[in-house]
Amino acid sequence: MQKRFSDMSHKEALFLGRKLRGIPPYVALMFLAFITGLLTGACAFLLKASVKWVSTLFTSHFNAAGANWALLVMPVVGIVLTGIYQRYFLHKEIYHGTERLNDAIAQRKYRLAGDLTYAPMVASTFTLGFGGSAGSEGPIAYTGAAIGSNIGKVFRATPEMMKIMLACGASAGIAGIFKAPVGGVLFSMEVLSIGLSAHACIALFLAALTASSTAFILSGCTTDLVFDNAARLSLEQLLWVALLGIFCGFYSFYYSAVMTRLKRLFSSINNPWLKNLFSGSVLSVLVFVFPPLFGEGYGFMGDILAGDTKAFAAYGLFVGYASELYVPLAIAAGIIVVKAFACASTNSGGGVAGDFAPTLMAGCVAGFFFSTFLNLFCGQSLPVGDFAFFGMAAVMAGAIRAPFMAIFITIEMVQAYTLLLPVAVAAAVSYLLVLILRRLFRLPLTFPGSY
Repeated sequence: MQKRFSDMSHKEALFLGRKLRGIPPYVALMFLAFITGLLTGACAFLLKASVKWVSTLFTSHFNAAGANWALLVMPVVGIVLTGIYQRYFLHKEIYHGTERLNDAIAQRKYRLAGDLTYAPMVASTFTLGFGGSAGSEGPIAYTGAAIGSNIGKVFRATPEMMKIMLACGASAGIAGIFKAPVGGVLFSMEVLSIGLSAHACIALFLAALTASSTAFILSGCTTDLVFDNAARLSLEQLLWVALLGIFCGFYSFYYSAVMTRLKRLFSSINNPWLKNLFSGSVLSVLVFVFPPLFGEGYGFMGDILAGDTKAFAAYGLFVGYASELYVPLAIAAGIIVVKAFACASTNSGGGVAGDFAPTLMAGCVAGFFFSTFLNLFCGQSLPVGDFAFFGMAAVMAGAIRAPFMAIFITIEMVQAYTLLLPVAVAAAVSYLLVLILRRLFRLPLTFPGSY
């Protein structure tokens, strides 16, 4: 039976070196978790800022009232630059950071290379700054894990302590990038499936809370997503929320299936230049046709939550039809279909980005489509912004198969704690439906996030 951390001797539980000798193990662990959270939170802010700076540099001249042909070039340039950086500067691949963390934990390789404390951030800046349709959570989780691991190496940590420090860094990365401390802790528990003692869990919470607070303060005490006009949900609408969960469950299954097949397709291309150019070209065409796919999409999600349907047609081919009643619904349907293709082209074609934020964006559009369709054709009066918000958690829970993390990341991102019940209902229904569908189709129940 695994020993609890509090039952271990000082030498067995913590460090073999002299640098923290004489300090109680619990106090030392909390101190290092705090430092890990502080550094990772600052890196999360820096990554967000660098992606925004690069993106603004190339898109500030874009015309919101028409098509922008540069979108046919920028994403493929970003993927190629990311590939060049990995092959000729790092001399190793670092995409799919969450999967690499899972592999490292499964193989008990807790000592991560020092260059991983910055390399995923640099590569992700190229990928997302030029329009990659994915998120920044995978790279920052990898960076945070490397920060925690290397702090452990400095103090000559035992393997058990190295695992705790790696988990603290990964949780801090998710907490800092989403400003969601509980979601960050649940990332290590649900996605990385790390079994930890009570004291180790407290260290995770400290690292995650520190990272979230650091990123929040550095960003001017603002959230990345604003949802100020949430409607007061009635109990009668919970049935529609459950039906939204069913809709998002089927969509999540489709989303995961597309991601799985495209990942296999891109992995079968042995020539890295051909892979980068092919995936980048697919991504560029999709972003040109549907500009909301550009980058992480937080601004677009904010517009949906605020009820600005003109955001669907801005910067694109359909801007002249923005005032038409059914155009946003049709564009939303198109985005729902192709979002998985855009994300897979970004993450499996050589780009360095994350898989979580794309499910939030896809879920937001799915919730918009579901509620708008019912309002237009079925005589309902569902609050569109609220259902778009519920869809975010539902698709993340179903596609990533980490329902608790999805619930708390969605709630914490906008600090909408009063909507916990409908968010939980939508996420739970979607998640359970995906499990049923995977069993029906005899698909393996692998670790969360492994499409």
